[in-house]
Amino acid sequence: MSLDGVICCFLKMTRRHFLSVSDLSREEAEQLIKQALVMKRGDTPHLLSGKALALLFEKPSLRTRVSFDIAMQQLGGHAVYLSPDEVGLGKRESTSDIAQVLSRYVDGIAARTFSHQTLLTLAEHSCVPVINALSDLEHPCQALSDLLTIFEKKGKLAGLTLAFIGDGNNVANSLLLAASLSGMNFHIASPSGYEIKKEILARGQEFAASSGAEIRLTSEPCEAVKDVDVVYTDVWTSMGQEAEAERRRLVFSSYQVDEKLLSLAKRDALFMHPLPAHHGEEISPGLLDSPQSVVFDQAENRLHLQKALLAKILSSTSLGVAGK
Repeated sequence: MSLDGVICCFLKMTRRHFLSVSDLSREEAEQLIKQALVMKRGDTPHLLSGKALALLFEKPSLRTRVSFDIAMQQLGGHAVYLSPDEVGLGKRESTSDIAQVLSRYVDGIAARTFSHQTLLTLAEHSCVPVINALSDLEHPCQALSDLLTIFEKKGKLAGLTLAFIGDGNNVANSLLLAASLSGMNFHIASPSGYEIKKEILARGQEFAASSGAEIRLTSEPCEAVKDVDVVYTDVWTSMGQEAEAERRRLVFSSYQVDEKLLSLAKRDALFMHPLPAHHGEEISPGLLDSPQSVVFDQAENRLHLQKALLAKILSSTSLGVAGK
């Protein structure tokens, strides 16, 4: 085996991927949030000087691309964006070969993919850490950023209740795991056939048993939002589901979050949405500008949470966050 091969084998034994919220312990998630708040105040040392992150994207992006790129810059490193046309992930070149090639060039890979299996293949063959920047199963960076926003506004997580209205999609999956891990109650209202995935629910229930959180599933939005602290929704049709758009509009027509539904939550409840939003579909027009909306704070906090995450995963300098 070549020296490069020996080094790669060693790196595979010592690397740490972040593909799911469940890759973190409760203590690690809490410490990442606290570190992100420190960094948001302007204390962002150049911990990643000389480091490079590949942004390997199958899907277009605004927040994910810009926040990861700027996060690396603020930490002293740099990011290289690789578009679908440039790479042809799994088409022009096999996913396993791409992982091995990028491992020779960069210190980490943030991948935004259609299929979660693509992420698993990248992680299996990469000698450097792979970060889930979105897949069809989870969106863990979004969920952790959302916890950061809630903690910033409410001063705590445990004991609060978050209600998600809509499709049991990747964002809902990661939110369920993040909430139950942190001790936050999680309600979700979804129409039949669009519920949270069973394997995600089972994992969330394990976290809830340990943290004391409650998970409640219903098909009734009014029941889900009653007296909750956070009301959250997302698009009815995600990228890759465009052929289902018209059918989904009919199925989800009674799941729009508007001022009337929001009024059933606590008076100081937060309204959240990961963006992009379809005004007049999952939210009523003007809701993003409601005094209860923290949607643009969520978007900003992607940057700060991801700085903390990148520093933890790619830096050799301890941040006081326990390794796993």
